[in-house]
Amino acid sequence: MKIELNRLNDGFHLEAVNEDGRTVHIDASPDIGGTNQGMRPMQLLLSALGGCSSIDVINILKKQKQPLKDVKVTITGEREKDVVPSVFVEAHLHFRIYGDVDEEKARKAIDLGVDKYCSVAKTMSPKATITHSFEIIR
Repeated sequence: MKIELNRLNDGFHLEAVNEDGRTVHIDASPDIGGTNQGMRPMQLLLSALGGCSSIDVINILKKQKQPLKDVKVTITGEREKDVVPSVFVEAHLHFRIYGDVDEEKARKAIDLGVDKYCSVAKTMSPKATITHSFEIIR
């Protein structure tokens, strides 16, 4: 795995490019001189947590032959206060599962996806407590 990071202005606006040419913009907050042209690095980490676990949940529900129409996830995180570096100490994922999905199968898929298979969750979990919840929208 390789990421190339390129600076796009004289401030903090960066572009990360993967081996396939896919890009993500990163920037700092305006209060330290950023220009709000990308996500902050810690926002990207929460996004990665949601993306990683969602891929696993979708894959598990497909294997269970569940009629999944869509998945939306809200990820929240709390960081240490008044400490540098300020790592996440808590993260919560709330999954909204769309379709006529069996509740127990959804619960199992989310438990496995977040707690067992998500590499980002495993990376964060030595310092952060990661919890999850879900609802099914038929």
